[in-house]
Amino acid sequence: MPTLGTSKQHSKVWKTEKPGEFREMSNDSQLEKLNIQDDVKKMLLRAKSVTIASKIEDLADIACGSAEQTNQVVSYKLPNGEIVEEVDVVRIKNGVSANYRESYMRRRDPDCMLVADEKPSDKTRFKDRYDFSFDSLRDETFDWLADQDLAIFAFEMGEGGLAGDAIAICPANAGFFAFGLGLLQGVVDINTIEREFNPGLIIYVAPPFRQTHFDGKQVVVHKRSDIHEIFSYNLYPGPSAKKGVYGALIELGEQQGWVTAHCSAVEVVTPYDNIVTFMHEGASGGGKSEMLQQPHRMPDGRLLLGRNTITNEKRCLEIQRTCELNPVCDDMGLCHPDLQENKGKLSITDAENAWFVRVDHIKEYGTDPDLEQLTLNAKEPLLFLNMDTVEGGTGIIWNHIEDEPGVTCPNPRVVIPRKIVPNVTPGKVNIDIRSFGVRMPPCSQANPSYGILGMLHILPPALAWLWRLVSPRGFSNPSIVDTGEMSSEGVGSYWPFSTGRKVTQANLLLKQFQEGTATRYILIPNQHIGAWETGFMPQWLVRDYLARRGHAHFKSDQVVPSRCSLLGYSLNKMRIEGVMMPLWFLQVDTQPEIGPETFDKGAEILTGFFHDQLKKYIHADLDPLGRSIIDCCLAGGTVEDYQNLMTEDR
Repeated sequence: MPTLGTSKQHSKVWKTEKPGEFREMSNDSQLEKLNIQDDVKKMLLRAKSVTIASKIEDLADIACGSAEQTNQVVSYKLPNGEIVEEVDVVRIKNGVSANYRESYMRRRDPDCMLVADEKPSDKTRFKDRYDFSFDSLRDETFDWLADQDLAIFAFEMGEGGLAGDAIAICPANAGFFAFGLGLLQGVVDINTIEREFNPGLIIYVAPPFRQTHFDGKQVVVHKRSDIHEIFSYNLYPGPSAKKGVYGALIELGEQQGWVTAHCSAVEVVTPYDNIVTFMHEGASGGGKSEMLQQPHRMPDGRLLLGRNTITNEKRCLEIQRTCELNPVCDDMGLCHPDLQENKGKLSITDAENAWFVRVDHIKEYGTDPDLEQLTLNAKEPLLFLNMDTVEGGTGIIWNHIEDEPGVTCPNPRVVIPRKIVPNVTPGKVNIDIRSFGVRMPPCSQANPSYGILGMLHILPPALAWLWRLVSPRGFSNPSIVDTGEMSSEGVGSYWPFSTGRKVTQANLLLKQFQEGTATRYILIPNQHIGAWETGFMPQWLVRDYLARRGHAHFKSDQVVPSRCSLLGYSLNKMRIEGVMMPLWFLQVDTQPEIGPETFDKGAEILTGFFHDQLKKYIHADLDPLGRSIIDCCLAGGTVEDYQNLMTEDR
């Protein structure tokens, strides 16, 4: 096996043929097929060597440095001679495991994204945060990449390449990062593709700049021109490999008039073969991945509905058979205009090739048998992040690495190829129920909070749109570096990844809600319902309940306007498989630990937060209907007021 080149005068372009085998290829023949701009091509030709992957197995081979290596410490030498060790990577039986030396690098920093161009944007500009130009930094980045052994691959954005072509350029010793990105987006064999490859996105990975230029912080820079360029100056894939591509999709949709929703989607098949398709949105930690999971059961098979945080009382359910699940997407739903044909229902397809699944809630064997079996006996190599693994062992999704002694990392992840997920639904689906999930804190008379959501709220479309503008990040978010205070993830809950304007995205979402006349909109809490600790059980049970009801309308005596109008309608009763839910799970003000007065204090907190966030959308370019809806909220509108602003079929 030839070694990677070490001389710039004799730089080579390599194409992986078989695991551990490389053969020399012509520079021109490979690079011409990539159809990249001249300065990028010159940088690649200057590099020590370039490995061009044609399939995901090629990237798996270099994840630890080479096919023969079973471990690697990803490190970089800084100009002062210091060696910075970033990641420990080991090859395991069911894939590759990577652990970051710094606990800070194990979650996404919500302030890491910067924009380095003059196109319209509400985001922080690179020039506003740093006193040096990005153009000079871009040149420095290219010079650094040109002094490395590189790994590159081509991929398509969105299922079937609906959103265009892209290229990733990484240092070869960060092969685990390339492998993760390749899992998430797929790998195109540039030698066999039967059309012209025309990249609209290029991702560059240059980890040591985090230390030399950015005081150790995660930074991802977007530069939008004829080509959308993303510069990832860190090795956690969340902000760049995952959300960076998402940002490029959002930007493209902003130009063309469509949305990539921050959602999961699942076809729910009842025991009577009725199919209802759910689309679940929400900020990070809002239950998107969990919407694709079966309810977690206790050892005796019962479902733990909740535990009272004050009295320690527990409520359980016995449901022998829950609905079958056919997953559609896990985090990003492409709402491309070419998919829309069913009037009244939004059509979406998966925008990814693999799923970036958080498993912090899986703390022991038997919590989620389906996911455990899928990952333990994986038919394809997986990427594990923030897991306690050993070289040559098996990655186990409940073995989470510790951030410090006795404190486990809150963001363990596994990247799972979509094609190995059982019963996955290919192609597009039409959405019947569009839900929004929010992490709720505990609420009590001693500690009033915004944790006042009942188990299920029915929202008029106008109110459902407002929730997506505000997108509360919620209680104890495990996915990001956070202060713990209530904050907003912004429009669509995808605003942290967007490079453009809030008002444009607000208008695009409003158009979806105007056209979604046959869709039902709901609001679901997780973690807590008032004083009760629930985890994700509310959304699992609501999913089954609504699927079994099918498209039946709620009668007037089944719902009542919520005590807080922002919560739409509350249910008066809910029966699941013959079991009646206690009223205090549906209407939190009836909980003895809370009562009307404490509920109203929580409503004041929530309403004040909504008012603060919605004022940011008052702009001359906001759709007049959108302005009317926001004005309704600021004026203390009732549920009926929201109902009258946009029609819906409840």
